[in-house]
Amino acid sequence: MSDSISQSALLPQLSADMRRPLLALTEQELLDWLTSVGEKKFRLKQIRKWMIERRIKSFDQMTDLPAALRQKLTTEFRFSSFEQVGHQIASDRTEKLLLKLNDSELVECVVMREPGRHTVCISTQVGCAMGCVFCASGLLGVKRDLTASEIFEQVLVIHRLLADDERVTNVVVMGIGEPLANYDNLMAALEFLSSEENFGLGARRITVSTVGLPKKIREFARNGKQFNLAISLHAPNDELRTKIVPVNRNIGLNELLDAADDFFEVTGRRISYEYVLLSGVNDQPAHAEELATLLRGRNAHVNLIPMNGVSELVMTAPGEPMTRRFCEILEQRGIPATVRKRKGADIDAACGQLRLNREQQR
Repeated sequence: MSDSISQSALLPQLSADMRRPLLALTEQELLDWLTSVGEKKFRLKQIRKWMIERRIKSFDQMTDLPAALRQKLTTEFRFSSFEQVGHQIASDRTEKLLLKLNDSELVECVVMREPGRHTVCISTQVGCAMGCVFCASGLLGVKRDLTASEIFEQVLVIHRLLADDERVTNVVVMGIGEPLANYDNLMAALEFLSSEENFGLGARRITVSTVGLPKKIREFARNGKQFNLAISLHAPNDELRTKIVPVNRNIGLNELLDAADDFFEVTGRRISYEYVLLSGVNDQPAHAEELATLLRGRNAHVNLIPMNGVSELVMTAPGEPMTRRFCEILEQRGIPATVRKRKGADIDAACGQLRLNREQQR
């Protein structure tokens, strides 16, 4: 394992940089700026190609632009929405980045490697208000929403990190925060990531994970693109789910599943139900039986997730026999299920854990 921290993280905090990140500008805004400084329109495509496709770290590396224009860009804009202040690499080559935003708040993103597949997990908020009892992301509450550029630039920073023969193949919006609670910025970011004019990742390679905000799920179903939906279920009944996911108190499983059924009817996309296994809490055979009954007749897939350890939380994952038995019961009842492989087990792999550890050191 390696854990490198940039020297800038050790310096006194300076006032926020008032320059806008370049990719926070719309194409028209950038075009207007180029015109105002006497540059030709074709510079727009050159600049955006460098920013989105190529693996550079500063405006100075845009070698086909005049030096004077590169200097103007540096003076007027920030190259990125954030600064990388932490970097952990696990033995399985999972990498987690800690990113400092312009207001000194922190978020995380992760790249997970499989043969022929590089999946990036990104955050949508600084902290989380959902209060899930097994998750480090919400232990400090929620500070603010991320902007659209702060969301999609997490994918770009990973893109620039990868080797020349590697590429981002999938994006999961499963990091810090509740994506559907920051809906407008989320959708603007997904439009950037999926549009051919920008990052060009197919919509079917992008998955949004939510604890389940029914009105937003219905709205998400009608966005016109084939994004995937994952619902963090974690319990087969309202009483237990409210203990694990407190926001369920204001939702309820019936309303959540009705919205999920609506999503499937509108999009035809199978929903993945995420279920974090907590030893002695929701991992018993009776829970598996109840979950199978709950999902019977639905085009669903259950993604079983053994809990990642977080020192601040007392809950743990069940042992392998219990996990395997839970999965077998679901499959025997006709519910497709898999156990998610643990990635980055020898680093701060749990969602929000690296940020939490750094915040506690401040």
